[in-house]
Amino acid sequence: MIQVKDTVRSSVNLTFDGRVIKIYRGFNAAHRFETEVRILLHLEERGCYFVPRLLEADPDRLRIVTSNCGQRVERLDQQRAQELFAELEHYGVRHDDPALRNVTYRISDGRFCLIDFEFATLLESVSPSEAQL
Repeated sequence: MIQVKDTVRSSVNLTFDGRVIKIYRGFNAAHRFETEVRILLHLEERGCYFVPRLLEADPDRLRIVTSNCGQRVERLDQQRAQELFAELEHYGVRHDDPALRNVTYRISDGRFCLIDFEFATLLESVSPSEAQL
């Protein structure tokens, strides 16, 4: 297992079989866990293909396991980053932490992806049929 992140708010590890394990800690850890689980389930239900898939959620340990959504991006044009986070809103979610550290690149299909939804917001005004645009 490779440690990707270890901060006051969370630790993130990448397993050798390609899963990502995130453990929440610190201030509001339970709320941030619940938010990320709710957002990832919402995005999966709406067919959003550029975010990780939630594989496991353990509320007792404040731990999730997701699919790996690619490698971290070190540089990205500001306009392209804005477009990427705006695209997420078509699926009814505002990221609320639109930083480069939350963008990955999936080599298998050449797709930029978004990660880390613990501060995201559901947008009630978007219907499931709009998400398919």
